[in-house]
Amino acid sequence: MRTPAAVLCGLGTSLPERSVSNARLIEERDLDSDERWILERTGIAARRLADSRTSTGDLARAAGQAALDSAAELAGAPVRPDLVLLATTTPDHHCPATAPQVAHRLGLDGVPALDLSAACAGFVYATAFAQGLVTSGLYERPLVVGAETYSTTLIDPRDRDTAILFGDGAGAVLVRAGTPDEPGALIAQHLGSDGSRAGLIQVPAGGSRLPRGTPGTEPRDHYFRMNGRAVYAHAVRRMTDSARHALKNTGWSPDDVDAFISHQANQRIIDAVGDRLGIAPSCRHGNLRQLGNTAAASIPLALADTALRRRVDPGARTLITGFGGGLAWGAQTLRFPEARPHSYPPHTHHDNGEALR
Repeated sequence: MRTPAAVLCGLGTSLPERSVSNARLIEERDLDSDERWILERTGIAARRLADSRTSTGDLARAAGQAALDSAAELAGAPVRPDLVLLATTTPDHHCPATAPQVAHRLGLDGVPALDLSAACAGFVYATAFAQGLVTSGLYERPLVVGAETYSTTLIDPRDRDTAILFGDGAGAVLVRAGTPDEPGALIAQHLGSDGSRAGLIQVPAGGSRLPRGTPGTEPRDHYFRMNGRAVYAHAVRRMTDSARHALKNTGWSPDDVDAFISHQANQRIIDAVGDRLGIAPSCRHGNLRQLGNTAAASIPLALADTALRRRVDPGARTLITGFGGGLAWGAQTLRFPEARPHSYPPHTHHDNGEALR
């Protein structure tokens, strides 16, 4: 019997309504920065920021429903997931996990659901796990969501080194069993980590290593910190190497790649990885300029944006790569999906929870 492939059959997104330009961010937070410097240094012109009532779970629920409606449109019938995987570093609570609540709000009571934390590499990890579960036959239709609210949970609003980078949002894909030659089929993946470099991207306090109230800790120790120069070097090297492994496992050369979608962290990183791999600028796709770094949500948001703008044909040979704290990284090859992305605004947990339409 032929081993099934995992196929992306639904694409969904959810973004906060408020878009904040570089100039507005500098003005509102009194940052010692310049809008042109931010754009030239990062490639970011604006980002979406959640309000205080919108949680990661709210964004995840809306993106998940959008992905289900996208899949139903393609299949011509409603589709029910049998697993929910939520990639996030900003869950609604330390305990319990956010994924079960997302599943409940999607009307999926009884379906297994769990959070997965691999920082900005979370979506690559989650889809790799979904692929393994589908090809092994354990599950047939995992819903994979990447969702983050860094701006309201982890970022010091007055830290110019991080406040300018991050935005909020969620992207989701529905995965089903299929064949390796159809649009959306995941082909090969490569994952890696290096815990010896954990301090390069870190929220120092608030966990069990340095619990809240530990003598010697300060309020800023509960905010996200990053060694930008060192992270740049590791991100470029690790994403490039991981992408080469995934290409080799697929039997593709860089010249075979029709579409390259990287974690949307920084335009200089994206360009450096693309240049090292030898992938033409015309094949590189993303939405960093409008959305900033949305961490685990960035790849599914960029994938959906590319599909919505019809920049890539269904079935096109696609390479994805991501990098984040841990350190953790990964890459995947796939055939570009044919599903039309759907998008919904986030509805807060105080809403009645009815399915979004």
